Amino acid sequence: MTSTPLVVLENVNKHFGDLHVLRDINLTVNSGEVVVVIGPSGSGKSTLCRTINRLEPIDSGTITLDGQPLPAEGRGLARLRSDVGMVFQSFNLFAHKTVLQNVTLGPTKVLRMGRAEADKRGMELLDRVQIGNQADKYPAQLSGGQQQRVAIARALAMNPKVLLFDEPTSALDPEMVQEVLDVMTDLAGEGMTMVVVTHEMGFARRAANRVVFMADGQIVEENTPEEFFTNPRSERAQDFLSKILTH
Repeated sequence: MTSTPLVVLENVNKHFGDLHVLRDINLTVNSGEVVVVIGPSGSGKSTLCRTINRLEPIDSGTITLDGQPLPAEGRGLARLRSDVGMVFQSFNLFAHKTVLQNVTLGPTKVLRMGRAEADKRGMELLDRVQIGNQADKYPAQLSGGQQQRVAIARALAMNPKVLLFDEPTSALDPEMVQEVLDVMTDLAGEGMTMVVVTHEMGFARRAANRVVFMADGQIVEENTPEEFFTNPRSERAQDFLSKILTH
């Protein structure tokens, strides 16, 4: 299988004031690959995720999507945002719109899809994340796990080339985490290109093609899940894993 680079970061640097949050990041995500980014808090994982759809502008370096540099603003940026789906920690759903309306908003407004087609596709996606029976409810009537699955359906509705997940389960009660991870595991199995920032090591082991370990704004090591979890090379990774895997 020849791998086609889809997201490429080269020498990416990002500062927040005096804080150097991303230091010379080089990362290539191939089409159909699931890359899970892990590491201690404050290591730059979420910032890395947010640079890929330009929610965070970078100070230096380049990021390309499908061979094209990320546009700075205007129409190109809107197009980029539809190519790069994002699922956040907080679900960011519109409270005054139904579940189905939340999912169809992007396709009708941005992709100019007709209402009937958007509704049909929206229902297919809600069924896909196992929540079709909640289509007419409002977000407040749903559990956190259900809301996050709606957010995933909403991201998928734009037919993105890549899906970014920024700690998608960290705001959920423990019993809801698995239902969201199951949907993400299914997507991974279907060949969706995904970059996932998460603390869920079981998901990383099960669904990732590659684990990227970050610390202090740098990529310290990357490897297959099997290699990374059984044989981490760097002291930072060994230390990190010894702290989390013993609990």
